[in-house]
Amino acid sequence: MTNDMKHSFHHASRRQFIGGAAGIAAMGISGVSAQNLPKAPVTLNIIDVGGALALVQKPLENYRAAKPNLVSKMSFTKAPAPELPAKIKAMQDAGRVDIDLVLGGLDALSAGIEQNLWIPLFPNYAAALPVPEKIMLKAALDMHNLGGGQGMCMVYYPSGPLLEYIPERVKTPPKSATELLAWVKQNPNRFFYARPANSGPGRTFIMGLPYILGDSDPKDPVKGWEKTWAFLKELGQSIDYYPTGTGATMKELGEGSRDMIVSTTGWDINPRVLGIVPKEAEIQVLEGFHWVSDAQYMFVPKGVSDDKLAVLLDLISFVMQPQQQAFAYDEGYFYPGPAVKDAPLSMAPAASQAAIKEYGRPQYDKLIAETPIEVPLTPDKLVLAFRRWDEEIGSKKSK
Repeated sequence: MTNDMKHSFHHASRRQFIGGAAGIAAMGISGVSAQNLPKAPVTLNIIDVGGALALVQKPLENYRAAKPNLVSKMSFTKAPAPELPAKIKAMQDAGRVDIDLVLGGLDALSAGIEQNLWIPLFPNYAAALPVPEKIMLKAALDMHNLGGGQGMCMVYYPSGPLLEYIPERVKTPPKSATELLAWVKQNPNRFFYARPANSGPGRTFIMGLPYILGDSDPKDPVKGWEKTWAFLKELGQSIDYYPTGTGATMKELGEGSRDMIVSTTGWDINPRVLGIVPKEAEIQVLEGFHWVSDAQYMFVPKGVSDDKLAVLLDLISFVMQPQQQAFAYDEGYFYPGPAVKDAPLSMAPAASQAAIKEYGRPQYDKLIAETPIEVPLTPDKLVLAFRRWDEEIGSKKSK
């Protein structure tokens, strides 16, 4: 979901629950950073460029409450992911970095890796951090490894692609790609999805189709997606326009101007919790479905002072504890959410448990357990896929 995960209508749960901030022992800091813990508490400036603050603000604040000797204040800002690398680079060139921690997706992390902007957390500071292989869910670890040790995967979800539809308007939902194409042709302008470069579900849809269609190389959009590009073009003949963000697709589904859209677990649950989409909306996966996962990371710009880095390593370790990870269930916004093992829904705040109980879907647990979970395209390949989609499909219909 990355940028798009900033649901325009998302309101963080009103949680009345501190969640074990007190009494949680910090993981020890060793090596260079242990000597650098500040004598007086520091202020931390945290920027969110992927919309995940909704999931981890509570654990971050819990840390401040648990460690007033280390952190006096935290400031939170948000920015679009594409703007971040230039902003950090300008600060580094000026010798004054005033962003201490970045929360973002693989797009922002990778753009910064390319420009050498981040402090490598692994292996440089591995001694001060939990061991990813020991604590993370297998699919979250795969996403963590895509970051090349430059960040810590903090939340994860299997994502999609799912079809979401209103049962009274779609009596027999399509079960295969062939049936989807037939349905869309019979019901022109009643199905659409958002531009992939601006939409988590949109990009998950185009990355998931090569598995569903049996394309030659699902990881290569240039040489391996022959069936996918042909399918998307044919589908586009019965789509009147592609909105610039997922929020518009949810709104049109909810208002009744569409009957079926592309979705993900989080985009299915959260807009129904918020009343944007009717509760009775259903989901469907197509034959040959594989999950294409998504994640958000914590990473640290080069130029951050040693005493702040020591605190940040301790903070990152704290956020990865199961008690803190359980806040990521939120209102189903990135479902399930936790990147670590042993953080069941029963550990989440009561409001999260109630939202998931009412709006979650029992079939998700089965689908997650039984279906392959693939990592997304590498950022360089994703850029090529976006460009081709924009040129060959999106440019034919824009509004």
